[in-house]
Amino acid sequence: MKTTKGDLITLAQAGTFDVIIHGCNCFCTMGAGIAKSIKQVFPAAYWADYNTEKGDRDKLGTYSSAEIALTEEHTLIVVNAYTQYGYRRKSTPNVDYDAVRAVFRRIKTDFSGKRIGYPAIGAGLAGGDWAVISEIIGEELAGEEHTFVQYQL
Repeated sequence: MKTTKGDLITLAQAGTFDVIIHGCNCFCTMGAGIAKSIKQVFPAAYWADYNTEKGDRDKLGTYSSAEIALTEEHTLIVVNAYTQYGYRRKSTPNVDYDAVRAVFRRIKTDFSGKRIGYPAIGAGLAGGDWAVISEIIGEELAGEEHTFVQYQL
């Protein structure tokens, strides 16, 4: 796992990645955190999420996605990874570590060979432990070119 500081969306728009991933809940909201920014900058990603069944627990560990033509030569795939069921703040984390593992296993299968970028999925508003999550991602994306983008203006 590589680590860089910056803004995932800005780096994606500049062509740094072929695929970007962010964590989503299962209620089609994309109303806070990086999901809100992705909804504003890449509305097709929001519509991919919106067109899934709202509140469907079976989405955990899966994803929806949208292809965004950045230039004639470069298409970005935005992945809405269903890593948490709910989004309301509570005393226990919303992130589901098994869902993180399952979705990153699918991502490796579906996007092998692509340049993959992601934020601290599940460790922000979802309240998860980044040390645990980053270890899961590292295991599941072993052998792939993937980068954790630590947010910095």
